Amino acid sequence: MYLTLALIGFLGGLITGISPCILPVLPVIFFSGGAQSARSSPTVRDSAAGPSAHADSAAEVAVSGRTTTATLTRTDTAGAAEPERTVSRWRLYQVILGLVVSFSVFTLLGSLLLAVLHLPQDVLRYAGIVVLLLLGIGLIVPRFEELLEKPFSWIPQRNVGTDRGGFVLGIALGAVYVPCAGPVLAAITVAGSTGRIGIETIILTLSFAIGAAIPLLVFALAGRRVAERVKSFRKHQKGIRMTGGILMIALAVGLLFNLPQLLQQLIPDYTSTLQDQFSNSGQVSKALNFGGLVNAQNKDLSKCSNNASMLESCGTAPEITGIQQWFNTPGDKPAALNQLHGKVVLVDFWAYSCINCQRSLPHVVAWNKAYKDAGLEVIGIHAPEYAFEKVPANVESAAKGFGITYPVAIDNNLSTWTNYRNRYWPAHYLIDASGTVRNIQFGEGNYAQTEGLIRQLLQQANPSTSLPAATDLADTTPQTSKITRETYLGYTKASNFGGGVPYTSGAAEFALPAKQPANSFALQGGWDVGTQSITPSADAASIRLDYSAKVVQIVLSGTGDVQIERNGKTTTVHVDGVPNGRTLVSDGSGAGTLTVRIPKGVQAYSFTFG
Repeated sequence: MYLTLALIGFLGGLITGISPCILPVLPVIFFSGGAQSARSSPTVRDSAAGPSAHADSAAEVAVSGRTTTATLTRTDTAGAAEPERTVSRWRLYQVILGLVVSFSVFTLLGSLLLAVLHLPQDVLRYAGIVVLLLLGIGLIVPRFEELLEKPFSWIPQRNVGTDRGGFVLGIALGAVYVPCAGPVLAAITVAGSTGRIGIETIILTLSFAIGAAIPLLVFALAGRRVAERVKSFRKHQKGIRMTGGILMIALAVGLLFNLPQLLQQLIPDYTSTLQDQFSNSGQVSKALNFGGLVNAQNKDLSKCSNNASMLESCGTAPEITGIQQWFNTPGDKPAALNQLHGKVVLVDFWAYSCINCQRSLPHVVAWNKAYKDAGLEVIGIHAPEYAFEKVPANVESAAKGFGITYPVAIDNNLSTWTNYRNRYWPAHYLIDASGTVRNIQFGEGNYAQTEGLIRQLLQQANPSTSLPAATDLADTTPQTSKITRETYLGYTKASNFGGGVPYTSGAAEFALPAKQPANSFALQGGWDVGTQSITPSADAASIRLDYSAKVVQIVLSGTGDVQIERNGKTTTVHVDGVPNGRTLVSDGSGAGTLTVRIPKGVQAYSFTFG
């Protein structure tokens, strides 16, 4: 059991360590962790610089036939050389060790310690930012570094300076390091926030931290190797110090203004396939299910399959419990699910620094705006990953920035999170008008599918309701090569057209190509291509789709009978009303080709895949 947990934690950390979430700290690791600990050749500054100039030089110290440290010397005004400080060859290992220790302790015990000391929950993060700033300035301005060292002058060898204080730098990085969300990190966070810290959690935390640190160690070793082999690096040790200092200051300022989040949104998550395969493993889910999370309220949630394309029945929705604070409610008073019977409820678990949530929230906000008057009630459960996310003012500010106007519950103790047996950011629990959970969606994506289920439940709750058109937001979920990405048919966002001719607005005749590319669509017959949808211009026309997915849906509107031809069989679907998702494939076949024959009077908007 313990070995399995250690392996799961290590693999989860390793995937995180190569993900885009690690990019903001890499320059600091490269220069201040790696390059600064490199062996350097002696350098001498021209005496013409004046008697008051400081000259940095380095000499290698050989012990038992191998070089262990590089000693920097400073020349005083009298021209005498005095020892300045030694850059340890172990510096990069100290940085990584400090990060592992800091991240492990702060993640598991930070929230509990701050609560006991009655300190703000984001004090550790800001303390880490301040330390990065001070260390960065010390690397650039030696006199400032001396001031930093004076309070510690009683310590032998003053081993706290910026040159040898690798462990201190690692501690600061661990305090501000924000890895991407995942089931392992979720299990660690729940344990830390609820105080359920046992041997399993400690093993999981340490193995996760070590796994995440290994790619950083490799990068730091690469930085040292480059600095030792490239001549310009060897001759400019002072420049390396200053570069490291500038990067530390830049990271601190960037963290202060949440700039790394913007960087992560711009860079595709190239580890999403690995993360999905790891997260969806049955062995991982079973191993992480420790701590007595199953209770009478949530025992039936297992009847729901993850990311199902249809409505299921998964028991009465668990209570929203243990909430620290509410906002966006009348008088900021609590909202209770048993007071919302008759309404369709979407419970959305999120955390404001989670990049996955940041891509999901625009869809949730759009659903609330579109369907609130039709009987949809969205409740956001803010479940923090990190201590700084527990500050209510931070959450409210972030919610305002995301355009969230629906009720939000701040679940700082992860009580509701635990009551729903949740492990994912984001996670959507769709509840019908009678209070029964009907669908669970873990992670990003499947937005058109979720919206279609919302519309079904709203119509079931009130058959006479008139629903607005479906929302029209692009799905920015990172795509994997195994699943066809969402395919828009209107010309403004057209994607995956494989017909071999220009795809422009207006009426045109199309013919199927002799060879159609994989994961594409092609048209046959007369079509009128609009901004958001396409419709036959005269008689019925067809769409041929080549796909890779277990579930295929098409969004249609208008009135008419649509025929689907697949594997030699033809089925008919009657369409009547506003845009809504229709499932074409749900048998989990994985890949294939189908033809959709659409009559005049029916509009097709997009294909979605799962």
